[in-house]
This record gives sequence, structure tokens and C-alpha cells, in this order.
Amino acid sequence: MTKLLAVVLSCFLLSGIAYGADSCQAQATEKKLSGAAKNSFLKKCQKDAAAAAKTACESQAAEKKLAGAAKNSFLKKCEKDAAAGA
Repeated sequence: MTKLLAVVLSCFLLSGIAYGADSCQAQATEKKLSGAAKNSFLKKCQKDAAAAAKTACESQAAEKKLAGAAKNSFLKKCEKDAAAGA
């Protein structure tokens, strides 16, 4: 049951990350940011989304009990997929 909950939570995190770039843009528009302030906000927002993706991928690797090269390969693919979705 715990594993199922963790997988569901990871899926929600990754879907949120894929939505992250659009969400960052929407937040910047909502705050009526422009110029350097907008660029700075978007950079930080996207950096935070990437960090969340890394955390989600690491938790999935831990759930799958991956180690060594298998873990590294999984993390690389997972983070690339998350970035492509964003």
C-alpha cells in the first residue's frame, strides 16, 4: 500500500513538473512581471521545477530499489523525460 501511494504521489509530482513551464509563465503574467523581473522569476521558477523533478525521480528510483549504473541510467532518463514534458 505504501508503494502504491508513493507511485501515485510521484505521478502527480511529475505531471505538475510537466505543467511547470506553463505554470511559471502564467504566474509571471498574473503578477504582471516584465523585463528583467520576469526573466529572473521564470529562471527561478523553472529551476525549482527541475529540482522537484530530480526529487521525484530519485524517490522513484528508491522505490524500485535501483543502484549503481541502473539507478544512474533511470535518473538520467527520468529527468530528461520530465524536462521534455516541461
